[in-house]
Amino acid sequence: MRPMTILTETDLRRLVKLDLEAVACVENAFRALATEQVAMPPILRLDIPEHRGEVDVKTAYVPGIDAFAIKISPGFFDNPALGLPSTNGLMVLLSAKTGVTEALLIDNGYLTDIRTAAAGAVAAKHLARPDAAKAAIFGAGMQAKLQLEALKLVRPISEARIWARDAKKAEAAAGELRERLGIDVRAEPDAAEAAAGADVIVTTTPATEPLIHAGFVSAGQHITAMGSDAEHKNEIAPAVIRMADLYVADSVRQTRRLGELHHAIDAAVMAADAEVTELGQIIAGRKHGRRTAADITLADLTGTGVQDTAIATLARDRARAANAGTIFES
Repeated sequence: MRPMTILTETDLRRLVKLDLEAVACVENAFRALATEQVAMPPILRLDIPEHRGEVDVKTAYVPGIDAFAIKISPGFFDNPALGLPSTNGLMVLLSAKTGVTEALLIDNGYLTDIRTAAAGAVAAKHLARPDAAKAAIFGAGMQAKLQLEALKLVRPISEARIWARDAKKAEAAAGELRERLGIDVRAEPDAAEAAAGADVIVTTTPATEPLIHAGFVSAGQHITAMGSDAEHKNEIAPAVIRMADLYVADSVRQTRRLGELHHAIDAAVMAADAEVTELGQIIAGRKHGRRTAADITLADLTGTGVQDTAIATLARDRARAANAGTIFES
């Protein structure tokens, strides 16, 4: 009999929080991507356009980690009108030595939310100015809220503005974040005003047309684009990439295909074979990050399988330590 641990969303919410350990876990995954012989195949993607649905399957084997995750991640963006969350899904964790299934993590997208927010924190830690205090968050969903929470772990954020197409959702998110984080958070209905004067701008939407234009951006700002994880998505105008002092990809192979870089290449703003810095290279000290306080930096984060393997193994380790989950004998 082969024992497998089943962890529900309730289990995982108790075991894995958005904290500095989760940030370090994802930071180490980025470092491994730059320094180890990581095996990370291209994302398998399924689109269901009549329901604004998409499903991504991601995985990666990271040398030094004794297991690997395979994640199934659906996003159905009409779900809120049905009273359902936009994202859900699960992860399967298998032994890197034997291939035996070790754990089934029925997280309904929770671990993806945590690792994505942690990735935003890692980008800000290495690219935003150390004194960054003002944030602009584009989007009002779960990831938008988590991105602000994650920023506070690595930068002295004391003020934030929330912009969303739905003004009521922006107001609700701002009120929730004010209460939860204890900082000044307000909704801003004008996108340009939301970005103006912000030290860190984070975009977290499924937009298919740019939200951030060159006229919105000024010296010293850092931008993290989280939403362009598919070819048709686009949050950052190509002209912004042209004006950035430093463009950074989570995986250049992915961002050339489906990130903001993909749109910049199509617009002839960047050459398809241009040399690109990856976030893991900066973490590992192999490439420079921000050089001056006036630099404009941009992180293009499309989501990588190494992040999923990292957060899934963290969840497994915490479950073992806490003797949590249900053991299933197969």
